[in-house]
Order: sequence, then structure tokens, then C-alpha cells
Amino acid sequence: MINRQQLEKLTINELESKYPFIITFFTDNKLDVEDYSDDTFIEYLEHFTEEDIEEWAIDTSKLIEDIIIYINRMLEFLGIKEDKSVDSLTIIAGHDKSGNDEGFGEITINKSEIISIVGPTGSGKSRLLADIEWTAMKDTPTGRSILINGEEPDKKWRFSSGNKLVAQLSQNMNFVMDLTANEFLELHAKSRMVENEEEVIKKIIEAANNLAGEKFELDTPITSLSGGQSRALMIADTAILSTSPIVLIDEIENAGIDRKKALNLLVSKEKIVLMATHDPSLALMADKRIVIKNGGIHKVIKTGKEEKEMLLELEKMDKVIKAMRTSLRKGELITNSVN
Repeated sequence: MINRQQLEKLTINELESKYPFIITFFTDNKLDVEDYSDDTFIEYLEHFTEEDIEEWAIDTSKLIEDIIIYINRMLEFLGIKEDKSVDSLTIIAGHDKSGNDEGFGEITINKSEIISIVGPTGSGKSRLLADIEWTAMKDTPTGRSILINGEEPDKKWRFSSGNKLVAQLSQNMNFVMDLTANEFLELHAKSRMVENEEEVIKKIIEAANNLAGEKFELDTPITSLSGGQSRALMIADTAILSTSPIVLIDEIENAGIDRKKALNLLVSKEKIVLMATHDPSLALMADKRIVIKNGGIHKVIKTGKEEKEMLLELEKMDKVIKAMRTSLRKGELITNSVN
């Protein structure tokens, strides 16, 4: 349901995108909003002069009240229930495998933040990702609780296949469907009832090719994509088309893609990103890192200035390694001049 506070924040363009039926309201009330798409509805009403209001008998207060009623009635009539956006994810401490309390109280992760999860193989990184995906409520082996927007999550996140809180990207992204990249994206776009389908698909392919080491076309069969291309396609698809507000990544370091661009793409779409990793560069790209030990969260470390400076050095090393990899693929000799 929409209220006046929300109406004050949405531009006319955003209103038409979110509630396509609103165009009928504008037409029925003879409101020409074409040149005011970047203004809110209330700002649009403010452009009327006193003479306009008197001549056309405009009641701005009533129009504001009417548009709110109209939107809410149409949503009810169409059976559309609006989901509250996910702005934050909170992890409340449980215990490790020995039953000891975890080394923190709670951690809140906000939209557009990146959190890395580090620890030895078998320490419990994947268990933490699973607790988040299942919105644990002290009913998993760790005894952790997960809050959404600071509140106990709606059961739909856990039990309904139609309301996906989490998109999970694993190391192996192999396709088995006999479809081209375009056909695959068309299916996903249609399932999301996207209006500007061709434009969205084009954006996804462009973003994927920006991540992948080797570009591919829309007519490329997805079964012939390399591991890096598959991963790039799924990351771009998740960032641009998926409605899941939380992205969980398990081991991105060996995916054959530009890791930094991939993370930047995801957070630019206001996703909450958590990634399990052994890669120091990826760990330091994050705003914070969660350290896992003996099945529990041992501590939470904020990435400081000194570590960010170290990240710059690591990125220089990565650049050199990438240049060497390119030379090897071309059959060239590795020399000191590679940089």
C-alpha cells in the first residue's frame, strides 16, 4: 500500500513504471504530466498558478488524496501485494561446533555493502551462507538468527518459492538447457514480466561481456559457454534482472571473470553481497570480513585504511599476473617486460 510519504519520494516516471495503471488516472483527470516525468506528483501540482487553479477548479489536496486511494484500490483489485524492500540484514550470534558463544553480538549489513567470509576449508563458511538463505531462527546447527530490516523475517522468505530473498552463485555454473543466451534471458525476462525486454537483455549481455575474459554473442548456445562466460552471464543476470535483494557468492576467485567489476556491478544495483573467499584481494575489497573458526563466527573485522592501501598493491600484482596469463594464451614468452 502507498501513503503520502512514499508519494512524495516517487517521480512521475517512477510512478508510471511501478504502477502502469496510473496513466489512466492522469488521463481521466486531464492531467498533462508528459513534461514533468522527473518531478514528483506533488511537485507537478505545485506548477499550477493560482489562475490555473481557479480557472480549471483544481483541488490539489483532493488530487493527492485521490491518487493514493486509486493506487491502493487498483493494487487490491489486481491482487498485487507490494513487498517491503530489504534495506538491511542482521546476523545474531549463535555458537560454534563446541557450543561456545560466537565472538560477536550481532552484525548488520546494509544495502550496497560487501561482506567477505573467510576461514579454513571446512570451517563453516557455507553454513553461514545457508543460515542466511534459510533465514535461520535459532533452528539450525549454529543457533543463529537472521533479521530482515531489523525484524523477524516473514515466513514467505523461507517457505515460498515465489519470493526469493537470496540469489546464490556457486563456483560451478554449468548449463544443461539447449538454448541460446538470448533465449535463456528471454525466458527469465518473461517470468519477471519485464516490459522493455530487448533493452534489458542487451544490458545483461553487455554487462556479462564486460566481466568475461572472452566475449560471446546473443546467439551463442549456453551449453557452449566457458566457465567464466557462464559465471559472467549469471552475475549480470542476477544484478540486472533478479529481484533477490541478497546475493551469496561461494568462491568467485577462480571463475575466470573480472572480480572487481562483478562486485561493483552487484552493489551498484543495491544488492547486499556476501562472499565466501580465500582470496586476499577479494577479502579486502569488502567493507567488513567475517572470520569463521570451528563452525562459528570468530570475529568481525572492518577493512581499515592500511588494508585498503595493501589492496592497491595486490591489484598491481593481479594486473601483472593477468598480463602473464594473456601472454601464455597467445603463445608468447614470459619476460620481465610483462606488466
